[in-house]
Amino acid sequence: MKRNSREMSIAIILFLGLSGGLATGAGYVAFITVLGVIPRLMSATKTTSSIHLYELSLVLGVVAGTLLHIFNVDLHWPAVTTAFVGLFSGLFIGMAAAALTEVLNVFPILARRAGVFADINILMMAVALGKMTGSLIQWIVFSPM
Repeated sequence: MKRNSREMSIAIILFLGLSGGLATGAGYVAFITVLGVIPRLMSATKTTSSIHLYELSLVLGVVAGTLLHIFNVDLHWPAVTTAFVGLFSGLFIGMAAAALTEVLNVFPILARRAGVFADINILMMAVALGKMTGSLIQWIVFSPM
């Protein structure tokens, strides 16, 4: 009797974890879809012909990140590799933040109030590079090795 209740508890925990992960993933994809992050990124970089590569990259990145988080994988990579991963993490976070703020019209309002409307691209790059630098610092300095 105890064995059946333990197996049932494990099955319920697995079901709840999978359901929660699917709900979170669906919310993340809906958030990115509603904001139009991928189409905006493709139009900004003039790479609309690579839409399948963007989709594949997004899906593989989410799946890889989820698996690394769930199984708590400890990768013993050298600092150079960690910096490389941090660079791409920072680029993603920076571009996502830039796309989100662009959708919400934060940059045009900030640029108008700061009086740098002609240099709005510099403002966007500063935010993206700041996010990238923060990610690199987190990966290099604060990651356990």
